[in-house]
Amino acid sequence: MNINILKELLEGVRDGNIGIERALEELKTLPFEELEFATVDTHRSLRQGFPEVIFGEGKTTQQINAIIRSMLKRKENVLVTRLDKKKGAALKKAFPKGDYKRLSRTFFIKTHDIKDNGKGLILVISAGTSDVPVAEEAAITAEAMGNRVQRLYDVGVAGIHRLLHKKKELFAANVLIVVAGMEGALPSVVSGLVGRPVIAVPTSIGYGANLGGLTTLMAMLNSCSAGISVVNIDNGFGAAYVASLINRE
Repeated sequence: MNINILKELLEGVRDGNIGIERALEELKTLPFEELEFATVDTHRSLRQGFPEVIFGEGKTTQQINAIIRSMLKRKENVLVTRLDKKKGAALKKAFPKGDYKRLSRTFFIKTHDIKDNGKGLILVISAGTSDVPVAEEAAITAEAMGNRVQRLYDVGVAGIHRLLHKKKELFAANVLIVVAGMEGALPSVVSGLVGRPVIAVPTSIGYGANLGGLTTLMAMLNSCSAGISVVNIDNGFGAAYVASLINRE
């Protein structure tokens, strides 16, 4: 349940405008709601400050549709990740107010304004243009969670002068998400320049010896820079979630 809606409900009971029976009915599904194929965690925004995010890959459009409707009943902002073009188009048709981004494969429905919860700026950096889809998943997730986000794309180590030209942006950030494929060197370089947390995101972009991102992941895990934490391959969402917790007021 949206925390603002819950406050209004409790204030209504306190002021005598809402009866006990109605309040109990509203709270009946507070911890979770059981659907035929899913158990929606309706309590998550109260516990963690952000509602459950729907992972679209592996779910049917009908299943995603039903989960979204469950969340909209509680006036939650809804974020769906890992959506292909077909599912994205179907959801856009079902929920015209939603915003489907093909590049990031995300779908977002805003039911209420997003409060700025961040202490500072989250800077999302990509090594190459091919890494941008993962970077965009991170950027959109961070924005949905109430952060100010800036993007800095295609500044990888093959032309390191492009990154060094943006030192002002690097030093202004409170948390940095660095997305890279190939040999995964960029997070180490960035972490060596700044005194803020760097969250490294390995991508599956690369030739054969990249091993679908495994080589990149191992390189980032073995970085000699002490300011780096690493999430899973292509996990822009996970990086943004951690960055948001670090950046939270």
